[in-house]
Amino acid sequence: MANTNRAEIRTAIHSRIRRKVRGNTERPRLAIYRSLNHIYAQVIDDRIGKTIVSASTTEKDLRTGSGGNLDAARRIGQTIAERALAKGIEQVVFDRGGYLYHGRVKALTDAAR
Repeated sequence: MANTNRAEIRTAIHSRIRRKVRGNTERPRLAIYRSLNHIYAQVIDDRIGKTIVSASTTEKDLRTGSGGNLDAARRIGQTIAERALAKGIEQVVFDRGGYLYHGRVKALTDAAR
């Protein structure tokens, strides 16, 4: 019988994506997680297993209004890009986290570009 649990389906899709997408020191991975009320972004070096920079709508200075809308996603995308450039990161590998490339996920990536 087919699985109808959304979270398990997203996790399975994310596992398939992670088999192909690997971040390294030259091109770390930009991973996105989105919940109903917030959106999170991390730039991760998978070789050493460390998060280099991160941004989310739960941070005090980025917490204006709702964190679950397109404006918040654009704000997080811009912030993660600024923080990555400050660390000397020019290119990343995008990991959409099992979500469709649409809406808040697309807004975050376009703003990060």
